Amino acid sequence: MTVIPTERAAQVIAWRRWLHQHPELSFHEHRTAQYVEDVLGTFPNVSVTRPTPTSVLATLTGTAGPGRTVLLRADMDALPIQEDTGLDFASQTPGVMHACGHDGHTAMLLGAVQELSAHPDTVHGEVRFIFQHAEELFPGGARELVDAGLMDGVDAAVGTHLMSPVPAGVIVLRDGPLLASPDSFELTIHGKGGHAAFPHTTIDPVVIAAQVILAFQTVISRQRDPVKAGVLSVTTLHGGMAHNVIPGEVTLGGSVRTFDPELRADMPRRMEQVVKGITDAYGATYTLVYHTGYDAVNNDPGLTQVLREVAAEALPDVSLHPGEPLMGGEDFSAYMTRVPGSFILIGAGGPDAAPHHHPKFDIDERALEVGTRMYVAAAQRLTQPE
Repeated sequence: MTVIPTERAAQVIAWRRWLHQHPELSFHEHRTAQYVEDVLGTFPNVSVTRPTPTSVLATLTGTAGPGRTVLLRADMDALPIQEDTGLDFASQTPGVMHACGHDGHTAMLLGAVQELSAHPDTVHGEVRFIFQHAEELFPGGARELVDAGLMDGVDAAVGTHLMSPVPAGVIVLRDGPLLASPDSFELTIHGKGGHAAFPHTTIDPVVIAAQVILAFQTVISRQRDPVKAGVLSVTTLHGGMAHNVIPGEVTLGGSVRTFDPELRADMPRRMEQVVKGITDAYGATYTLVYHTGYDAVNNDPGLTQVLREVAAEALPDVSLHPGEPLMGGEDFSAYMTRVPGSFILIGAGGPDAAPHHHPKFDIDERALEVGTRMYVAAAQRLTQPE
């Protein structure tokens, strides 16, 4: 791995641990944003603004000469999960934890600001460091920031994500599709409740829901082109209050994830066909609400190739991998609607590490210096005039 000054590496770890102890949920990152603003206020040569109540923007104008404007992004929000890591710096907020690495992302970007602000002569043009709120909760903070004008005048956007399944010392840089579009749905089946001893007098929504759940699996496995990846997962199921009562309604919900825009647009129609056919057969009715989430993350090939060159030069001890598309979603895609963007995955664990969004999630903190140096080197290279 590349090495940054020991005191700076220790500082990045200290920032990450403070953030880990004080997690805040999406759109509620008030203390986090103030902490980030206070830290940024100790650095020279940067201006700090608050484009939204819980996001922070630091801007650095390089002194090496005119050049391009580059956006570097880190997200700051946590998840509604009770931590079970046993760490000395575990969350002090009941029911909330950084279970996806956003504390590390924020700390790495703070480290990058610290280094670049101390050496503005290594930067052409302008670097915008956005500490973004609400990545985990649709409609997401990125869209709000785009609407607020963050991307005006920006030429390229770079984001990173620490990945616990990937060993520390590995960077994944992939051209094209990387992360899927994460849509969601809620389906309520309206039947007719009654006594469990007399099912023939009811229209049982539990049985109908079971049929729908099984039939949904064929939407992906039998109704789409096999080379166009997709996921339809039912993740919630609610119905009934007593063992001897057939309820009148059952509600289920879940997630739909795709890379292909045409398949994505067609999924609500296909799902409704299934639901209508089954509910009609049983004499029930339904209400299906489909939510379109973030767009898929598609890395710009030209920008990603430049970042490969940057990583090879600045991080010679790190292994570069092309990786595979993942069905996770990210609102970084909102920035990509405006400028070429590339989203970098940074190894922070290994095959035995707890997965993301898990109560035992943690990162290998050696990955923080990799992310910090990647941010720094990307800014120095991408701000250079074409």
